[in-house]
Amino acid sequence: MAIKQISVFLENKPGTLNAMAEVLADAKIDLRALSVAETKDFGIVRMIVSDVYETATVLKDAGYICSMTPVVAVPIPDEVGGLSKVLKALNKAGVNVEYMYASLGGRSAGSAYMIFRVEENEKAENALRAGGFKLATQDSITEM
Repeated sequence: MAIKQISVFLENKPGTLNAMAEVLADAKIDLRALSVAETKDFGIVRMIVSDVYETATVLKDAGYICSMTPVVAVPIPDEVGGLSKVLKALNKAGVNVEYMYASLGGRSAGSAYMIFRVEENEKAENALRAGGFKLATQDSITEM
């Protein structure tokens, strides 16, 4: 039950991130989670948004290069060792985490969402369920 993440490639220069954010704001797209990774020349913005398909359309129409990637999102209780328990379940199943980032739980007080990019989403999802974790759906994470 992977959710869809939008990745946008931006030049690493002043104003480009703001310009993209304004395009999203003008289209009334709400950001639910966000990660920015950079190199000297460009950056990759990874985000979970309120409307994936509208976001992709708006960004492409504005001239941005973007792609959709399936990711796994899981709510983690706000307690010591919460992340460790999730990672232990993935490790036990031999799932490698390529990257991850967090988002606050929004209206769901007491938890945060961890978004994981893994090679095998189904294997990760099965491992997390077996570990007693609930998975976020596209609807649940975009409604937070």
